[in-house]
Amino acid sequence: MKNKIIISAPATVSNVGPGFDIMGFPLDVISDIIELSRSKKKSSGIVIKKITGDGGKLPYDPMLNIASVAIQSILDKYKINVGLELKIHKKIGIGSGLGSSGASAVAAVFAANKLLDLWLSKKELLLHALAGEILSSGSFHADNVAPCLYGGFVIARGSSPIEVLQIEYPKKMYCSLVYPDIEIKTSEARKILPKKIPLGKGVEQAANASFLIAGLITKNYKIISNSIKDVFAEPKRAKLIPCYDLVREAAFKNGALNCNISGSGPTMFAFSDSPQKAEVITQAMSLAVFDFGIKNKSYTSKINDKGPEEIEDIKNYRKVSR
Repeated sequence: MKNKIIISAPATVSNVGPGFDIMGFPLDVISDIIELSRSKKKSSGIVIKKITGDGGKLPYDPMLNIASVAIQSILDKYKINVGLELKIHKKIGIGSGLGSSGASAVAAVFAANKLLDLWLSKKELLLHALAGEILSSGSFHADNVAPCLYGGFVIARGSSPIEVLQIEYPKKMYCSLVYPDIEIKTSEARKILPKKIPLGKGVEQAANASFLIAGLITKNYKIISNSIKDVFAEPKRAKLIPCYDLVREAAFKNGALNCNISGSGPTMFAFSDSPQKAEVITQAMSLAVFDFGIKNKSYTSKINDKGPEEIEDIKNYRKVSR
């Protein structure tokens, strides 16, 4: 029986153009890390002992923290009376559009499942991770949590019961990302979205999403390129990112298949068909943000097929940004 476990869970790109609230994939270059230990004291419940990398933004109250709420959901469901100590290491920017809250929730439930020898399935863990994610975004959607937990390119249907499907995609496809140093809260980014969608826009969005999935499965880069278009969320959210147009222009000039906002932003991503081209695109996107006068972090990544993983040593964990 283990007394401590360390789990990393990857950042994710969600929406992916027309896949609003239903599509996403994890990255292999940046992750949040959770340390979960059995309490040495004869006590029950969760105590948050340490939080790093959050700039003092995250609460130590276990009823208000995403990671502890997700774990508590498991303890309540299975009536487990145990004392746990939690340390949270934030590597993914809060409000970055890279699934920071989802990664912490996934790492937390994955850690609890292993530490307590519960042998819960990913489908079962997903519901508990979502308990934490809902606390952050105020809505029930799995386009960050599901890909983070399952790995690969994922589509998720948030109806009851929730359904998750991993689909094939071109393994040579790479993702370039730039994270401007501005914060956009998911809950605020959702408030600016239209409450009703005109029929024509709905049909166009559905067609784009359908063709994107078909392009991924058939490894047709032209279809992928032509289908990564969001006709109702991105036009609204683009106004929250002052360097949006410059980043897209830089990406396309350097051969990107397409360029969109990740999640609620401000991170933007672009697909390409080789690692060499992806590196060039990443540098061009980052330079565009710098030229606008905004600091940023940038990443080049493949799609992560693993999802969360157990690690031995935080200090030697390699996943860092430029």
